[in-house]
Amino acid sequence: MVQEISQKFCGREFTSEEVRLVQEVVRNCAGLSRTELSHTVSELLEWKRPGGGLKARECMDFLEQLAVHEIIDLPGKKSSGKAKPRKSIAAVQDSRPYSHLCGSVEEFTPLDVELVENREQRLLFQDLLSRYHYLGYAMPYGARLQYLIHTGRPRREVVACVQFSSPAWRIKARDQWIGWDDGTRSKRLQHVVNNSRLLILARIKNLASMALSRALQHLGVDWLERYGVEPLLVETLVDRQRFHGGCYLASNWKLLGDTSGRGRTDRAHKRHGSEVKKVLVLPLVKNAVTRLSGKGGRP
Repeated sequence: MVQEISQKFCGREFTSEEVRLVQEVVRNCAGLSRTELSHTVSELLEWKRPGGGLKARECMDFLEQLAVHEIIDLPGKKSSGKAKPRKSIAAVQDSRPYSHLCGSVEEFTPLDVELVENREQRLLFQDLLSRYHYLGYAMPYGARLQYLIHTGRPRREVVACVQFSSPAWRIKARDQWIGWDDGTRSKRLQHVVNNSRLLILARIKNLASMALSRALQHLGVDWLERYGVEPLLVETLVDRQRFHGGCYLASNWKLLGDTSGRGRTDRAHKRHGSEVKKVLVLPLVKNAVTRLSGKGGRP
């Protein structure tokens, strides 16, 4: 049991809740390397050096110790590769429009969906979000897929960026809607995917709904191929002070309520209500809730 194992490592006392959270991260982030897990866990637990850098190396050793005690099951070691920190690029508030296209989305269809896979695509995706998204760019926690949405008329041009990543660990409105207790949520959370970024680069009517819909058509196959997990539900969190979520509501996403406003690392409840967001979900299969709740057998 977690309570029977020493929680002290590298001068830090880990609570039983934190160890259970580590178990949850390792279990739910299927497909991640040990390096990616160590950076994700150290940031989630805010395990940092005095200068602000993550203690990823120490976290790697901690994860390996937990694996020795059979508390977690780590993926196998890779033969090469260097650890890289979670990359963040602050928004620069570019006032120049990226695209001058305007009109109705029907004038620019069909839209082409391009999965970000190589260095050139990644740099373009990161640059666009850093310049035009109000949150800038930050490498998401855990698993991720990113898409560049192109129009071919009057020329090939990127008109939107869509990102999917690992789900929020706990959202009260979502968990109650599914009917999750902590045990079931822990086992089936990996079948939920978060639409963590949606960036529209042209003033084209209904482009947001169309771009999101086209990306979702690829998500199921791409996520299963990369991570070996079938996504059953997509969630998103919309800052209600900035947006009303119209493109989601128009695409039949269901509004479940609001978050507490704490954020994923506020375990001390110091930021309650500071960043309240709307919680919206979209089932990807007809029996998504039944399978996620555990009432329909295997997810």
